[in-house]
Amino acid sequence: MDPITFPTERGLFYGGQWHAPLQGDSRRSISPATGEDFGAVAIGGPEDMDAAIAAARTAFPAWRDLTPRARGLYLRQAAQVLRDNKTELARLDAAESGNPFAAMLKDVDIAADSLDYFAGLAAETKGESIPLGPDAVNFTVREPLGVVGRIVAFNHPLMFFGAKMGAPLAAGNTVVIKPAEQAPLSSLRFMELIEGLFPPGVVNLVNGGVDAGRHLVGHADVAMVGLIGSVPTGRAVMSTAARTIKPVMLELGGKNALIACPDVEIETVARGIVAGMNFAWGGQSCGSTSRALIHADIHDAVLDRVAELVEAFVPGDPTDPATTMGALISADQRDRVLHYIATGKAEGARLVTGGQALDGPVPGQGNFVAPTIFADVTPQMTIAREEIFGPVLSVIRWQDEDEAMRIANDVEYGLTCSIWTRDLVRAHRLARKAEAGFVWVNKAGPHFLGAPFGGVKQSGIGREECLGELLAFTREKNIHIALA
Repeated sequence: MDPITFPTERGLFYGGQWHAPLQGDSRRSISPATGEDFGAVAIGGPEDMDAAIAAARTAFPAWRDLTPRARGLYLRQAAQVLRDNKTELARLDAAESGNPFAAMLKDVDIAADSLDYFAGLAAETKGESIPLGPDAVNFTVREPLGVVGRIVAFNHPLMFFGAKMGAPLAAGNTVVIKPAEQAPLSSLRFMELIEGLFPPGVVNLVNGGVDAGRHLVGHADVAMVGLIGSVPTGRAVMSTAARTIKPVMLELGGKNALIACPDVEIETVARGIVAGMNFAWGGQSCGSTSRALIHADIHDAVLDRVAELVEAFVPGDPTDPATTMGALISADQRDRVLHYIATGKAEGARLVTGGQALDGPVPGQGNFVAPTIFADVTPQMTIAREEIFGPVLSVIRWQDEDEAMRIANDVEYGLTCSIWTRDLVRAHRLARKAEAGFVWVNKAGPHFLGAPFGGVKQSGIGREECLGELLAFTREKNIHIALA
């Protein structure tokens, strides 16, 4: 394999230039799969955020005043940079995040497609006219908000960094992005590749920790903040944003249900359950269907087949195209997952397979946990109620449809739900009852550009990957002209 291309620049990017952090802070980037040290990365603090926000604010008027088509052309060029450097970026992303190279290739495609999608929507920030008779003209216009802050997560580092700048930029805002603190290298490399593409101050990157993120959210010159993260982080962001009365877009956690009805084919639904769990990412996906509610008539057969299918997920070097399962992002996250597994056993769940830490490509190194399946799980068990963010599937047997929906909805989350049935009437009935923002029928896992993605209850606020995301980064203004 070719050597990994690491970013030359390890600092902060704002105002069109690279900067060292004002306090000189840094952290080591360590491979979660092998323990390899990838070197130091700058960590910005509140003062660095101030500088980046000031640069974004200075750049905003000129960017706002470009035509939508002109802004779209910039986004299309950034998308092409992603495609031209797809393999390089995917290998770097895999090395640092621990996710398999094959999956990271798809992430680069998703980021590029998202930029293209919002480039095409840039002119859709339209207003409307309101008829008030012959003596007046009344209409609305949509205007960009100003400086937008975005904080992205570690499970899809490059995809989130690239994709989540699309909607605010297309709408005419400038952005300050805080990449995933645990895996910033692919974002830094992408920033190197697009350096000089956007006007100075339009796209800014400040890597940092909690203090930097809190300062970004609370800054008076930041008009809106978008977060992809955990529910506790979402609550903290809402609380901080409230001080300056700014809107937030939150894509948070999930404890998502997959409901298998008795009329489905065993092999089909078993493969759907495995796909929905995102084992390739070690289960590190907020949309993972980590609760499989299987009807009693097919329960045993489906469970046996799922246990066989997960044997295909084997830890390995994440940069190797043949690797099927990645590492958890850190030793702390590995230990957290193992604690949940111990809790499941203690509360009486039956361990079907997995349940242990695994060696990766380097003996004694790597944050790997075997794909884990628990059966005989009851709805009140901890592993059936709390988001584990690891490769742990809880299987729950059901007999009555109303009971199944009660179990599916009886958690604080409401991100996704997957329903498996050949009965069209039942599919509509269950989809309508599901307390989730995104429902699949006979599918689990994929997103579709143009289809709104987002949660209800504690799983978030707002919808992404659609026209609604673009419009969320604008505000309506009414203009009334008296003609008489």
